[in-house]
Amino acid sequence: MITEFPLVFECAGERLVGVITTPASVAQLEVALLVIVGGPQYRAGSHRQFVQLARQAATLGYAAMRFDVRGMGDSDGAQRSFENIEEDVAAALDALHRALPQLKGVGLWGLCGGASAALLYCLSRRDPRVTGVALVNPWVRSETTQARTRVKHYYAQRLLQAQFWKKLVSGQVAAAAVGELLRALRMAFGSSFSSPATPQVPERSLEQRMAAGLTGFEGETLVVLSGNDYTAKEFLETVQLDQLWQAQLARPKVSRIDIVDADHTFSQARAQELMEAATVSWLGRLCAASSR
Repeated sequence: MITEFPLVFECAGERLVGVITTPASVAQLEVALLVIVGGPQYRAGSHRQFVQLARQAATLGYAAMRFDVRGMGDSDGAQRSFENIEEDVAAALDALHRALPQLKGVGLWGLCGGASAALLYCLSRRDPRVTGVALVNPWVRSETTQARTRVKHYYAQRLLQAQFWKKLVSGQVAAAAVGELLRALRMAFGSSFSSPATPQVPERSLEQRMAAGLTGFEGETLVVLSGNDYTAKEFLETVQLDQLWQAQLARPKVSRIDIVDADHTFSQARAQELMEAATVSWLGRLCAASSR
């Protein structure tokens, strides 16, 4: 039998609200799951997927906490981007450890922007309490990867359809649509479709900061990717273009699970079950590591 109880805690003077789910016995708890909500969403998740995940983890012996960041759900404050919630995550970790002081480690679990936020937290804090991260369809959007993903997974299919060419020849395909394709090609393949530009030194992009957050992180890392999700496909485009990402994902403590028929939020029951099973297996590895 599991137990759930609400938690109210502070972050930079604002009141945050969370829920902790625990198994029947908490005496031997060593590892807990902290769900990070990254987008404009509250702690239940789409179709209550975070509720279900927390309860499944607790059923199998792990505590879990999900919470509303500032400006979302029942928490106070102004809404903010997932790129600026490090203080919220730190406050949640503090609250979780106050509630369960016997914990030896916490695994950060995030979907989409929540996964990105987890790595940004690892980059900014290097918090020893964080012993693992689970990155589920992580958000790494850039203009280049977005264009490459659209060209590969949308336009490539369209160009193979006879109906598309019939419409193009007959003038039924609008000039705006053709222009959009050409713009996507220029963004996707750079200099092959555009004139040279004056080189500039850009600031570190989101995906570079995320990779830097994973660099040097010694805990167990889980990457879960949905087969029917453009965010996951864009992440794979980023990895293909970036040697640092390739190196990080090849490390021994990084495991990857692909759920072929899953959509972005694992809305089908079977996909949700597979995602939960991967998460619980990862929590088991965190627990084993904490006992060494």
